[in-house]
Parts: sequence; C-alpha cells; structure tokens
Amino acid sequence: MEITKQTSVDDILKGYPALTKVFIQFGLPCLVCGEAFWGTIEELAQQNNVDPENLVKKLNKKRHEIDEKV
Repeated sequence: MEITKQTSVDDILKGYPALTKVFIQFGLPCLVCGEAFWGTIEELAQQNNVDPENLVKKLNKKRHEIDEKV
C-alpha cells in the first residue's frame, strides 16, 4: 500500500497500526490516539499546519520498514 496525500487516515491505521507513532511525532490526532479523524492525510495535515509532503514521506518510510520485517 503506497501512502499518498489522498490516502485516508482510517485506511492507513487499519493496515499499519504501528504508523500511529508517526502521527504522534507530528502532533497529529488519529483514530488510535483517541481523536477520530476520518479524512485524508492532506486534510489532516492542512488542519494542523503540517507539511503533507513531509508527513507522507515519513509514513511511507516507516511503512517500508514494517513491510521489510514481514
């Protein structure tokens, strides 16, 4: 699963719950953290003044690390 700005937060966390840590590092609310957010990465980033490109980059890097371990 390649993560893009249009990927929903819900889809990411269903497929890769460990990526919660990336959202926390950016100070972003997410489903597992107790603050439900049903939009896309881009929408979440914009609402919280975070660079969506940097967020996507970090999410994909961590996702890749997880996939390599499987």
